[in-house]
Amino acid sequence: MRLALFQPDMPQNTAAVLRLGACLGLPVEIIEPCGFLWDDKRLRRIGMDYLETASCRRHAGWNAFRQATDLAGARLVLLTTGGAVAHVDHAFRPDDVLLLGRESAGVPDAVHQAVDARVTVPMAPGARSLNVVLAAAMVAGEALRQTGGFPHGCPASKTSDARR
Repeated sequence: MRLALFQPDMPQNTAAVLRLGACLGLPVEIIEPCGFLWDDKRLRRIGMDYLETASCRRHAGWNAFRQATDLAGARLVLLTTGGAVAHVDHAFRPDDVLLLGRESAGVPDAVHQAVDARVTVPMAPGARSLNVVLAAAMVAGEALRQTGGFPHGCPASKTSDARR
């Protein structure tokens, strides 16, 4: 399983997703262009020393990501407020790529059309959207729970099938 950020706007969120990936053992794919300089001090401040342990690949754009990323058998699962299926009702697979859109604009229609699934995090009536990092953490947590993919030694990785 991997996380992918489509043209992220905010270095703080990108750093927090890299930290999330490092802590959960999930590689992170960055689909550029980014809306900030990669060496931005906010990226380093939020990511702290986790940036050194995060598995991160940067791609020049959507087409470069599609060409460079081994998607054989993997599914692109877009986290979107426009998803028809709640993330807790989606059956995740260990090789899924969890795709997150830009903080300011999501993803373009062409990317929506290219994904294999669209999931959403259920929210209270009137709520517009979650922060991209919160959504990533919630969906990645559910996906790892379903697939038994939490890092070894983590108490959550020992959850019995009966409790899933």
